[in-house]
Amino acid sequence: MAVAAQVVRENKLADPIELLIQGRAHDLGGGFAVRRVLPSVKRRMVGPFIFLDHFGPMDVPPGGGMEVRPHPHIGLATVTYLFDGGIFHRDGLGFAQAIKPGDVNWMTAGRGIVHSERTEPEMRRTGFRMHGVQTWVALPKTHEETAPAFEHVEAARLPAWQEQGAALRLIVGTYAGRTAPTTHFSPIFYVGGELSAGAKIAVSPEHAERALYVAEGSVTIGDRVLAVGDLAVLATGLTAELVAGADGAKLMLLGGAAMDGPRHIWWNFVSSTKERIEVAKADWREGRFAMVPGDPEFIPLPDR
Repeated sequence: MAVAAQVVRENKLADPIELLIQGRAHDLGGGFAVRRVLPSVKRRMVGPFIFLDHFGPMDVPPGGGMEVRPHPHIGLATVTYLFDGGIFHRDGLGFAQAIKPGDVNWMTAGRGIVHSERTEPEMRRTGFRMHGVQTWVALPKTHEETAPAFEHVEAARLPAWQEQGAALRLIVGTYAGRTAPTTHFSPIFYVGGELSAGAKIAVSPEHAERALYVAEGSVTIGDRVLAVGDLAVLATGLTAELVAGADGAKLMLLGGAAMDGPRHIWWNFVSSTKERIEVAKADWREGRFAMVPGDPEFIPLPDR
């Protein structure tokens, strides 16, 4: 019995998947639905990633699209990455930027910023295919009150490589000897991948906290098949090998160092203290944020 128990423990330690989370449906309004994966009751963060929304793939008919009115953020950075479609970003700093597939929009909220996310008129007129992921990255305590900023990084400036039937792109941070030019404030990695059927890759064990999210198709890790909407949190220090299913896969690899303490999240606000969130709530309610030039609309503070 003792020998059998030891074998069970060793097999458990060798399992590259520590935790499995399934995304849940969430409506952003106007019929634009997403899968919300983080935060979860099972896990609040993976490295600095505290929020993950996955939208699509969907065929948006003429007249449809995204209409997210101006709204505020503090204590985080937003990272938008698209496989298909487009989003037009405007913010209180005066930036107006279209994001296309493969590009990265990194917006540092810091002590506070307001932005909107909408579909461009031409795409709305013709209809389009939409597929992408938006994440929030919690800022370390030393940078929670940093000045707000916006950065757009074109796909051509990001490290991209092929690996056994997989096309990979480093969006933010460092991974497998590569470094992306995108701004970041703590150890982090974020990789977008498009895998052909049967493609095999190994997730580098270099970062303390890592996860794999399946955005399209399926992948197998060991004897487990992960489908769309599955986020697998990987065990620390183990190389996780995965194989794409018969229809291939699109996925995100993400993580980094553990954050310097827990974070509170309320609506669009993230902070290491509840008191700071209360200040942000009052500032938005009283109109003390710098608004988006030329856009008088805004999302009111929710009741809860």
